[in-house]
Amino acid sequence: MIKIFGITLNLHPLFVIVMLMSILTGNFLELITLFAIVLIHEMGHLSVALLFRIKVVSLQLLPFGGVVSIEDHGQLTAWKEIMIAVAGPLQNGIMMMIGMGFMLLGWGNSEYIAYIIHGNMIIALFNLLPIPPLDGGKIMQSLISRYFPYHWMLVWSLRVSIVASIGVILFALLPLIMEKGVLQLNLLMIGVFLLYSNFVDYRNITYRFMRFLMNRGPLYARYALNGTLVQPIVTDAAKHLDPILRLFKREKYHLIYIVDEDGNIVAVLPEQKLISAYFSTKRRIL
Repeated sequence: MIKIFGITLNLHPLFVIVMLMSILTGNFLELITLFAIVLIHEMGHLSVALLFRIKVVSLQLLPFGGVVSIEDHGQLTAWKEIMIAVAGPLQNGIMMMIGMGFMLLGWGNSEYIAYIIHGNMIIALFNLLPIPPLDGGKIMQSLISRYFPYHWMLVWSLRVSIVASIGVILFALLPLIMEKGVLQLNLLMIGVFLLYSNFVDYRNITYRFMRFLMNRGPLYARYALNGTLVQPIVTDAAKHLDPILRLFKREKYHLIYIVDEDGNIVAVLPEQKLISAYFSTKRRIL
């Protein structure tokens, strides 16, 4: 673990295992190449995050990419998050094009350059799978959060991710099941990691949702400054806070209209009042 310009850089244990396996099998050059590809991939994420003036806390490298941890206090929009996620595979695409250029010009060792092109293609395509913390999973969550309530996004994106993770595991076990080929141990370990990671995230949906609510302050300030229209939520006074708050969207500011049995509006509350009541009492609105 090292710290560069305030950013903690470390290797995930899974990456260390893959490194050790590569050393034992004599694939040291392939190991260094993989490390370089993954590092450049993550530098793409890191550069765009810093370009948006988002504080990066740490960077952890995994065999298929990495995880950039940032401090998000409600300033990170869905489109910024998508651009940060896309920046990683984009670096792989650039490296592939450079490698193809070298191949066309006849520069360097063709077998090694072909390995670099293939490695970048595999890492880019794998990262675009709709499974957090892969880039494709982050893109999926960001897109869904623009059009659907944030809590709904968390629940269903993680359910899809758990199923997709199981799919990765089954694909890795396919040679063993079909009794053809060799067990894809590296892919199996990655699949197990993704399944475990998403299962833990699914169990912690409540805490992620609470963090989402706590970071709503900057959204109000930004929308008030720009004069953006609010999105109303209509409910009755007897309704509990939880189902109302679960209707909140990531980039929408909400006013809650309280109506009586005849459909008449009896009160209009800003979302801050509901969030404040949620964290103080968790009781009904009125």
